[in-house]
Amino acid sequence: MSTTTTQASAQSPESLFVAYYSLTLIVVGTLLNLLTLFVLCRPVFRNTKKQPVIHYMRAIAIFDILMLYGWNFDHYLQIIYGYILLTYSIPTCKMFGFFNYFASQTSAWLRVFVCLDRYLSVSRLHQTWLSRSRNVLIIITCTILFFILFNLHFLIFTCFFRASGTINPNSRLYRIYPLWDYINLGIYNCAPFLLMVVFNSAVIYHLIQRRNTSLVQQSRIQHRTISIALVLTTFLFSLMTIPATIMAAFFFTIPTSLLAKILDAMLYTYHISSFPLYFFTFSTFRQEVIAIITCKLNNQRIAPGGTTIVG
Repeated sequence: MSTTTTQASAQSPESLFVAYYSLTLIVVGTLLNLLTLFVLCRPVFRNTKKQPVIHYMRAIAIFDILMLYGWNFDHYLQIIYGYILLTYSIPTCKMFGFFNYFASQTSAWLRVFVCLDRYLSVSRLHQTWLSRSRNVLIIITCTILFFILFNLHFLIFTCFFRASGTINPNSRLYRIYPLWDYINLGIYNCAPFLLMVVFNSAVIYHLIQRRNTSLVQQSRIQHRTISIALVLTTFLFSLMTIPATIMAAFFFTIPTSLLAKILDAMLYTYHISSFPLYFFTFSTFRQEVIAIITCKLNNQRIAPGGTTIVG
């Protein structure tokens, strides 16, 4: 205990802020994403044949929780306790080396498919193959499997003991860092961001082109809400995640600089933003949250005999 106290007291106020902010992200982010997942499993969202995008949103909530327990958790451990999981032991080195890249890349590409799904829903009058509930589950499964295989080499080839007894997170066969940080910049940031911009621009274009049709007139508020959410999500993704990934790829230092930790904190803040984004942009989601808080079931009551009466 005294060692821990000495370690923490020796840190600057800025470093302590980063450490406890990272811990706060874990606690608050886990609760918010679990609440998001819980709300998306409520009866109003269970008709995934009608709105298959819910599958993506649930998967994103799960991966956003996982994101918080990688490098973000290491920032807290390093500053407060003086070690990181990546070099704590061979098993944790392999696991977290894999986990850090797998979770972030999967989370980003699930967001890409959300944008694709919303583009298809606006540009097509009928569901396409990619927009069917069963096929969305296949896409999610294939995305997860692809990034497991893409990063599998971390579990097989990385991490070994140096002659000094410390752990080297690289491989004896090839050098992973910073190569994989360059690759991650493209896979996690650049490619997803460009595709999000393309799909979102297409969504806005179709809404403008069809704003006078009866289809859009009848759901103007819904489409406007979707557009706001898409633009805001893309803007936040670029603003909050790209700087930290560029820093890791091209300006990484040992020990990690304070600026890098601050940019990382901003990156992981993005991964707790789904709940407030959904709450302020999707009225149905907001109504369900309010219903949970006020102990009501979407302003409905069930009459004897199973008849649903709107309250």
